[in-house]
This record gives sequence, structure tokens and C-alpha cells, in this order.
Amino acid sequence: MTESNKNTIIKDFRSMSFYQIWIRSFADGNGDGIGDLIGVYDKLDYIKELGVDGIWFSPLYPSPNADFGYDISDYYDIHPDYGNLDLFKKVLKGAHERGLKVLMDLVVNHTSDEHKWFLESKKSRDNAYSDYYIWKDPKIVKGKKCPPNNWDSLFEGKAWEYVPERDQYYLHIFARKQPDLNMDNPVVRQEVKKIMRFWLSMGVDGFREDVITFISKHPDLPDGNPFIPIANGMPFYKDGPKIQEYLREFRDVCLEYGALQIGEAPMTTVETALLYITGKERTLDMMFHFDHMMADCFLTEYIQRDFNLVKLKSAFSKWQTRLLGKGWNALYLENHDHPRIISRYGDEKNFWRESGTALAACYLFQQGTPFIYQGQEIGMTNISLSSIDKYIDVSSKNNYNNFHTNWPKAKRLKRIRDSSRDSSRTPMQWNSNKYAGFSSVKPWFYINHNYKTVNVEAEEKDPDSILNFYKKCLAIRKENKGLIYGRYFEHFHFSKKLYVYTRRYKNERYLIIISFSGNDEKIKVPKGYDLNDMELLISNYKDTDSIDFYANLRPYEVRVFKNK
Repeated sequence: MTESNKNTIIKDFRSMSFYQIWIRSFADGNGDGIGDLIGVYDKLDYIKELGVDGIWFSPLYPSPNADFGYDISDYYDIHPDYGNLDLFKKVLKGAHERGLKVLMDLVVNHTSDEHKWFLESKKSRDNAYSDYYIWKDPKIVKGKKCPPNNWDSLFEGKAWEYVPERDQYYLHIFARKQPDLNMDNPVVRQEVKKIMRFWLSMGVDGFREDVITFISKHPDLPDGNPFIPIANGMPFYKDGPKIQEYLREFRDVCLEYGALQIGEAPMTTVETALLYITGKERTLDMMFHFDHMMADCFLTEYIQRDFNLVKLKSAFSKWQTRLLGKGWNALYLENHDHPRIISRYGDEKNFWRESGTALAACYLFQQGTPFIYQGQEIGMTNISLSSIDKYIDVSSKNNYNNFHTNWPKAKRLKRIRDSSRDSSRTPMQWNSNKYAGFSSVKPWFYINHNYKTVNVEAEEKDPDSILNFYKKCLAIRKENKGLIYGRYFEHFHFSKKLYVYTRRYKNERYLIIISFSGNDEKIKVPKGYDLNDMELLISNYKDTDSIDFYANLRPYEVRVFKNK
């Protein structure tokens, strides 16, 4: 650990923004069709010029890729598809030289079933690794061996898999090839702390901690409610009895290095989040929750509903107001686990640019630390594939093969198109050349057909592009402390067409007006605000002087004002 690395990010993260890299689809630097660290190194200047302050890497570790990196087989190395440790150190050094922090993904709820710990653990009940995972004897029902309880896996089938060598079942909350670690075993926790110190000592600045609120299970592992589809059992492994005790151990390691910790927490309420991210004794600095990702679905993107702006605003405002002065928000609209946001909450057919910029403004000016996922900044959209066999994501295949099987194929495929994680994992669209500039050879996965118009090169040349709008928003945020620290107020909550909120900080006052309509809408200004006394910081339409500025908003128009 170097002194320059210590105690920096933990102090400054509130004013930062981050760029998430899902490396397999970011940039292919060695010409094998797979994104890699050479590609990342070549794009560090692009990331810096975007205006962010750091990078969050999705898993880079060796993995059989049953869940594309979230099934780790070795925590101390780099997947050979992506490079090696020397190349990672080169990227880390290059990022730091540009003033960019680097966060790694810490995945310790589970490993791959090909990790050496599991390979040893499944051999017998009495070896050094036998208690590294959650093993239970079968339940005997009418003379037959059955799983220990009725829990469902979030990815495929039931949450238990039988292993003859031990005559026991192991727990897997996610895919069968992702056995859950037994965090109640103190030796396992020591292994986690060893992993953290390995990367922090190398110079990594912190971690995004995958489904970290799942690591403490109820000791009795009781049956769940079978009427809760997929999530059956979740009350007994989410926010478990010893979760804070275990996170405190991991927190102590990060505090040694001044490192940042962001926890991913599915199905988490504000009240629960505050138990993790409040005050000096917090066990996490920020939390990725899912509330605002439910504005067009129920519990999961696969159970789809019409987009509801009021529902989106409710989620945003709830977290903004209840965390105020207590915790800090992690702001995001896209990541590797969700379909593209313009395809969900915007209008990719009629108002692609306008809705893409409106969505950017709706979250970048809230209180919190923004995260931008690769391709989001150029308005990438969902991919539509002609067969389920072309999809790779394990959860998408499970959903297609097990739900709504009586529907016509076209209808089932559309549901997958609108919900699949694969839509966020198509290769990054750098230019209009063959393979979108991602690679010189055929990529590992399909490229979206719109790459000839939706790409970095074209948008860098267009001052009104989605890419340049993101750059401007991030610059404005850096230049105005009130847009970082100011108090948030929502207005006209029940409007189904407009999202209007204000920020106040000392003598600074900001007004953010965003239309979510495909038609012209009458502008609404909160009481106490006079547009004649405010300056326009940014709009996503360039000809603001040629319209009745105080009367109407055009489709998906954004206007951000600051008091003079």
C-alpha cells in the first residue's frame, strides 16, 4: 500500500462518478474476438475524456463462464481471455496516471464449482475444505432422498444439488455451477480478507461487492413460502443474522487502505439500506438497490408492465429524501444485469436521442455518485435475436424454457429481448466499421444491427449527441457543488409526463425539468422559481431561442437551470 493510495477515495467518493466495464464486450485489443485488458488500456483516454473519476470492473478473474465471471475459479489471477496480472497492473497504473480510481468486483457469496475449494469440498465430509460450502443431508420423503428445503434458485430450478460423493446437497442461490460459500466458517472469512488484501495491496481502490447482503444464511435453513416465485427462501438468506458482523470484518480491511465499498443488495428497502450505509460505523459506503429498475416490471424484468413514470419518480424520491444526511446514494440506470434503459424507459424508435439524453439528466443531477455502464453513454439499445439458442445468459434460457411455454415463439422471444441480460452485453459500438470497431475478427457475441449509426466515432463528431450530452452533464456536475451536495425536492409528483425536481445548496438553487412524453407538453415551474431569474445550464435541444421558451416542452426535452 502506498501513501498516495491510502485514505483518498473513502473521503472523495461523493463527488466522483464511475464507468462500469464488462470487459468481455468492451474492446478487443489482441484480435481474438473477446474484449480484454489490452483493449481497456487503449481506451483509458476515452474513459477519462468522458469526465468520470474511476472505473468499476465486472469480474476479471478466471472463470468457466457459467455466469460470465460471476462464477470465479481463482480469486488471485486474471482470466486468460482478458490478459494476466502484469497486464492488469499496467492498466491499473495507466488509470491512476490519468487520475482514475479502479474498483474490482468482489464475488464472495459463491464461487464456481470448478474452484479448487469446491473440488476438494465435494470429495468427503472430513477434509480441510469440507466446511467451505453449505452442505446438508437429504430429507427423506417416502423413502426417497429430497433436497433439505424447498428453496428456489434465482437462476435455475431448485436451490440444492445432490453430490453422491458426500451423499449430501449443496446450496446454490444462483446457478448450479455457483455453490454458496459457508460464511459462518471463520476460515472462509479469513480467505475473503486475504483476497481483499491481495488486490488492495496491488493498488486497487475498492470493491463493488456482489449480492453481499446474501452471505449470512439462517442457521436452520427452514422452508420458504412456495407462493413467492423464484424468490422462495429469500427471507432466510437476505440480511441474515450475522451479516453485519461479517461485513464489519471486511470493512476493517478496507479501512486499512482507505478503500471504497459498494454493496449490491437485491430486494432491499431504504430502511434496510440505512443499516449498512449510515454514519462512521457503516459497513458499506453505498448500496446498489433495484427499486428504480422496477418502473416497467414486477420484481424482475421478465414480469413486464408498461413503463410508469410516477413509479420511477417514487423510487428516486424515496431514496433521495430518506438517505438525506444519513447515507449516500449510488446512482445508476444501467449495468451488466439489466437490459438497455432507452429500450425500457425511453423511445428508441421515435425519439432515441431525445429520450436517451432525458434519461441521462433524470439521474445524473440527483444527490449521489453516478455510475455509467459501457455503451449507455452512446445510447446503445436492446438486441433482438431470432432464436433462444442464440442467447447465452443462463437466466434468460431458464425463463424462456420454463415460463409461458404455451405462448407463440415470437411472443416469448420478444419477452426475452425486453428482459435479457444479454442485451446489455453486446459488444461496444466504437465505429461503423465491420464488427463495430470492437474487434478485427468476428466477436464472441452478436453486435446490435444499429452500430453503423449508434457508435462512439459518430457521436464524438456530433455536438448534440447522447455521448456529448453525458460529457456536458458530468462537467456541469463537477462545476456546481449544489448538484453534488444539494438537497433534493421533487415537484408535480403525479404528473405522468414530467419529472421536475430541484436542488438547493447554500445560496445555489437548481431546477431540473424533464419531459417523458412523445408530444409537446406545457411547462410546469414550481412555486418560488422564476425562469426569468435563472440561467439555462443545459438542454438537449439546441434551438431553445426559437421557441416559446416559457410555455412548452418538446418531446423528451430537458432543461436544467441555475439561479443567477
